[in-house]
Amino acid sequence: MKQGQTFVIRRAFVAPLGLLNCLTVALLVVCISQGQPIAKIIILAGMIVPIVVLFVEAAFRRLVIDQEGITAYRPFRQRRINFADVTSLETVRVRSRVFMTLAAGEDDFLIISNSYGAFPALVKSLVAAVPEGTVTEETAQLTKQPPLRHADIVTAWFAVIVVVYVLIAQFSL
Repeated sequence: MKQGQTFVIRRAFVAPLGLLNCLTVALLVVCISQGQPIAKIIILAGMIVPIVVLFVEAAFRRLVIDQEGITAYRPFRQRRINFADVTSLETVRVRSRVFMTLAAGEDDFLIISNSYGAFPALVKSLVAAVPEGTVTEETAQLTKQPPLRHADIVTAWFAVIVVVYVLIAQFSL
């Protein structure tokens, strides 16, 4: 295993999410400058908050795997699990969405989804690093052909297109 592998959320998802943030803020500025009804402005401002939170969470989330363990970095928090303490590496699959649970004891766990770039390499690194006997059969099968998820990327680009359309419509009023 390479020293200090880093995995981040796929940039193909983060990029349209950042663009969506910019376009939504631009739409809010246009609505305010055009004197649109206050209810419309409040709803738009309310929509911006979760989009910004999702963008920040996705843009700054990363996993770092080293020889001793895995560290999950998220905004304002981090969690580390040492491979020697791992009691199980399990997988739950819901259609093309995969959630891997890395558990160390009863209360210490980490949930990893296939939203990360280079997910096949991530799975292989984890399976190779954890103690023998902790990997479930489904997780071992996952190393052969991990599913990649593209629906969230399509949804993000669709949202960008919708906001561009609404922004264009605002200028034609």
